[in-house]
Amino acid sequence: IPVRRGADALRCPVAGLLADHLGAERTEAIGPVTVDAGPDLPLAAPVVGTLHLVRTNRGLLVRAEATTAVATQCSRCLRDIAWPLELPIDEEALPSVDLTTGHPLDATDEPEVIRLTDHHELDLEPLLREAIQLGEPIAPLCRPDCPGLCPICGRSLAEGSHDHPDDAVDPRLERLRAFRVDDDAESD
Repeated sequence: IPVRRGADALRCPVAGLLADHLGAERTEAIGPVTVDAGPDLPLAAPVVGTLHLVRTNRGLLVRAEATTAVATQCSRCLRDIAWPLELPIDEEALPSVDLTTGHPLDATDEPEVIRLTDHHELDLEPLLREAIQLGEPIAPLCRPDCPGLCPICGRSLAEGSHDHPDDAVDPRLERLRAFRVDDDAESD
């Protein structure tokens, strides 16, 4: 599997594959390479994976399996963690320029389809960026049983005892201590 490095690591020349017969295939390695997923989503590991291209009657079938990790925080204890991501890509890419004549092709009829560059290259960066953004965790945890932070002192509950006196109640809520609920009356 060929590996490209440097500035062209995310641009795949596919003119030869477009000129090949229907069903022709090519497999290439992705990375290790970094992708800018935005200021709120820094990567903790480079993107690596495999790209598989298949010639179709319209263009290319683009399938990729890649992995990376994003630098984020545990949603319970706020500890910095690296969250692993799997980046599956399954898209169709169509040419933007006719391979034989060099004339531009109409791209307005299918605006959501991925287009190859004018030089018959597949730009993987937007595909990988979108996969990273879609894979971003909503509430990542450093471990499944993370106890979180103490609501009184703010220290991690995993760091030992957190015995706090009962008088740490807001004075405005002091009357609620005497409040008792009758369980039998609640069930009626």
